[in-house]
Amino acid sequence: MTAFNRTIAVTADAESAYAALTTGFNHWWTNPEGTIQKVGDPAKFCFPPSVSFWTFEAVKLVPGKYVELLCIEASHKHEGQPKEIETEWLGTRIIWRIDEADGGTTITMRHVGLTPDLLCFDICVTGWDHFYTDSLRAYLSCGVGKPHQSNP
Repeated sequence: MTAFNRTIAVTADAESAYAALTTGFNHWWTNPEGTIQKVGDPAKFCFPPSVSFWTFEAVKLVPGKYVELLCIEASHKHEGQPKEIETEWLGTRIIWRIDEADGGTTITMRHVGLTPDLLCFDICVTGWDHFYTDSLRAYLSCGVGKPHQSNP
């Protein structure tokens, strides 16, 4: 199965990167309901004020090295898009590989199942480029990310 891939380099150590990808999502992505602390833990990632959300379950966790999440529930509502877009992430996996070297850390993200044939592909690439490539990098290198903020 093909996957969306990105790699970032950060100044934080591997343990800090692992924490950001398990219990620190609110600093760079969105404020989830639940945290990822052990295999089987679910976390629901909501994007208020709309009704879009994705629930992920931890599949494999290796502290300081690896995080794998499986999408078990999806409701991606996007104005102007067909209803089929809502559940396209179901069964997809997000995998983060963390490698520490030379005073920094690289994090490689693969979103297995996020492919160009999905209706949401361009929307999701834009989202991941913001939240993962920009926000997570800023959080782990400068201490301040750019997570989703609800509009009043």
